[in-house]
Amino acid sequence: MKQEKKRNSFSGSIGFVLAAAGSAVGLGNIWRFPYLAAKDGGGLFLVLYLVLALTFGFTLLTTEVAIGRKTKQSPLTAYGKLHPKWKSLGIFACLVPVIIMPYYCVIGGWVVKYLISFLTGEGKQAAEDGYFTGFITADVEPILLLCVFLFAVAFIVFRGVNKGIEASSKIIMPILLLLVIGIAVFSLTIQHTDESGTVRTGMEGFQIYVIPNLEGLTLQGFFTVLLDAMSQLFFSLSVAMGIMISYGSYVQDDANLGKSINQIEIFDTLVAFLAGVMIIPAVYTFMGREGMEASGPSLMFVSLPKVFAAMGGIGTIVGCMFFAMVLFAALTSAVSIMEAVVSSFMDEFHVSRIKAAVIETIIALIGGVVVCLGYNKLYFEFELPNGAVAQILDIMDYISNNALMPIVAIGTCILIGWIVKPKVIIDEVEKSGCVLGRKRLYVVMIRFIAPVLLIILLLKSVGVLNII
Repeated sequence: MKQEKKRNSFSGSIGFVLAAAGSAVGLGNIWRFPYLAAKDGGGLFLVLYLVLALTFGFTLLTTEVAIGRKTKQSPLTAYGKLHPKWKSLGIFACLVPVIIMPYYCVIGGWVVKYLISFLTGEGKQAAEDGYFTGFITADVEPILLLCVFLFAVAFIVFRGVNKGIEASSKIIMPILLLLVIGIAVFSLTIQHTDESGTVRTGMEGFQIYVIPNLEGLTLQGFFTVLLDAMSQLFFSLSVAMGIMISYGSYVQDDANLGKSINQIEIFDTLVAFLAGVMIIPAVYTFMGREGMEASGPSLMFVSLPKVFAAMGGIGTIVGCMFFAMVLFAALTSAVSIMEAVVSSFMDEFHVSRIKAAVIETIIALIGGVVVCLGYNKLYFEFELPNGAVAQILDIMDYISNNALMPIVAIGTCILIGWIVKPKVIIDEVEKSGCVLGRKRLYVVMIRFIAPVLLIILLLKSVGVLNII
């Protein structure tokens, strides 16, 4: 009890919402959401994503934030406090950010590299074939930029909940939102004539993005889109990573939790949608439909620099704005990932924030260096259960995202839905006098629908269910 009284908290709901939204608005929104939307029939993916965000995402987000505030604990210890026999679920929940943090910081270093390239007028070189591969396979530079990004994240976490996480979110998130809106509006206004004389415009790309394409859609195809949208929600809402439990533990007891959760949902869905508006029209305009097939690092670090180069002089400015925005998004997400681990160490081992942060920084640095070496000295190829060929970064990403996150989410649904019962979460949300909207929906989702969908997603992710 003594430790709970000492526990820091967000100064208000705005700080919590911005910090949680900052966690949710990360690389997954920027390089994965647009690709999935383009691949999965545009508007069809958007509609399913929105429905899932208001049902499935709402359920998991509400559950994790409420668990955090009720227990005033981090993910490593919160589950054990809810039910002593379920403490092991907290270990899995804490493992996710431990695994993600090293490679996320490596990618953060890549973003720093490209921002520097565009700021110094080397945007055209960054668009050349082989530039990205040449950079990530280098011996020293990726490790140096990993350190730059990691130490920036660690500095914010060192400063604590109020002076670090909350204060940085209040500065970074408004700037990030302005950059996203500015780039999205610009993306809609562009047009380009290719070598064959075909004229393509940003508005045509926007129509591809928002208008459902049901041509040739089968039941199997529909389920593929559904599972893609559901897997994206993990990234978009930062659930099943322990993050929202950590942030929830810093929310004051008199805060309107239901209202804050709704605001996080709206903010995140808006930015995810705008990420598509930023990227899909621009890529379509300059590279056609073929260019929209790229995802992940190849979209951000290969395809988009080519798009910026094709824009001419304005492309350098847009490239600077874009990679600055990506850096802000990566920073806020990495801060939340690190905080989930740091708070877990503090609660479990009763160490100071500084000591816990130093330990996690060392772990992330060692892991990050190994990831960097995975592209040169330690390079190998490994086939994952889903058929993808992977290096070290891909293996870590697969273990955390495809295996552990669905397991944590399934365990959470079983614990809350059937062991301690949904009323525990509902009462926590409503204890400040507010009413939990979608209450009946929440009970049905946490007990029946969400576990079934998550089991299907897990089986597909690990390659067991290949028919979908």
